[in-house]
Amino acid sequence: MPQNITKNAKDIVKEAMEQVPAISAEEAVALSGSPDHVFVDLRDGTEQARTGIIPGAVASSRGMMEFHIDPESPAHKPEFSQDKTYVFYCASGGRSALAAVVAMEMGLSPVVNLSGGVAAWKKAGGEME
Repeated sequence: MPQNITKNAKDIVKEAMEQVPAISAEEAVALSGSPDHVFVDLRDGTEQARTGIIPGAVASSRGMMEFHIDPESPAHKPEFSQDKTYVFYCASGGRSALAAVVAMEMGLSPVVNLSGGVAAWKKAGGEME
């Protein structure tokens, strides 16, 4: 019997984007290097190796993010235990919005999504390393 998919990925991403505060790439570029913000790259390692990451960003692939946030996990990253604003990003903003919803459900706060992701970041003149 075939599966009966009742909700598509586009709708799920749209709902996530409605739940997560967003900032523009121009706003994000202005925050680069801010001691009050942590940029979180949700792309996988292949994507990060191919295009680089925002300078100073924490690499936390979408598949490992929950374990990196959880302070009781052996994979916990201390960058997620700071009193800072977390700027989530991916290639275009969809995966990072999905990840941000889960992070907020876990209690991470405040979290914002970089609208347009890396593509918008580069267009706004943001650097990658």
